Amino acid sequence: MDAQPPLAELTRNVAKKETETEAVRNQYTYRQSVSIEEVNDRGMMVGEYREVRDIIFSPQQERTEQLLETPLNTLKRLILTPEDFQDIRQIQPLVLVTAALRLYETRFRGEERMDEVDCWVLEARPRQILSGMRLFEGLLWVSKKDYSIVRTEGQAVPQIYSTKSENLFPRFTTIRRPVDGGHWFPARTWADDTLQFRTGPQRIRLNIRYSEYKRFGAESSITFEKP
Repeated sequence: MDAQPPLAELTRNVAKKETETEAVRNQYTYRQSVSIEEVNDRGMMVGEYREVRDIIFSPQQERTEQLLETPLNTLKRLILTPEDFQDIRQIQPLVLVTAALRLYETRFRGEERMDEVDCWVLEARPRQILSGMRLFEGLLWVSKKDYSIVRTEGQAVPQIYSTKSENLFPRFTTIRRPVDGGHWFPARTWADDTLQFRTGPQRIRLNIRYSEYKRFGAESSITFEKP
């Protein structure tokens, strides 16, 4: 059995690896396909938001996004907000980089084999959430081999309440697969949760797929390696 490093050391090593992974991923183009479904009490989809966008580099070599077509939106009750799209871009794919480490407290939750990888399990919670912040609260499965995060399960926080409305967010799971000599990139995010609005519960299904990773300047796409 691998010896567990002290919690502070383990957390620093995870953040260092996550920062490296973010930097490497920022050198790649990829396709992001998003589907958000409203589901009724019989389990049937009654409304959907769907978009596909490529994360690319402009002719000036600046990172940008390109919608492949006009998004489909037949949602009836759900209204997508800037926070929803911020979570898709910043919270659900990658978490706990070194620059954000001061915002979190972590706890060691044990050891588990996840996705064919021997992992330590960490719980991450915000120390404090200031106005306008979007942070992560949940569990991280960390490879014992190199401190890569291979899976996250949790929620983007905070839930946002006002006197007239609520802006609620589902619990989600993100799985990753190794590319580029071992960096683990997001492969899929999904959620199936019921949001408790004051006007009544609303079940939501979220599915995000990340595909066609290609290093900028290269001619071939990168496929996910098996763990």
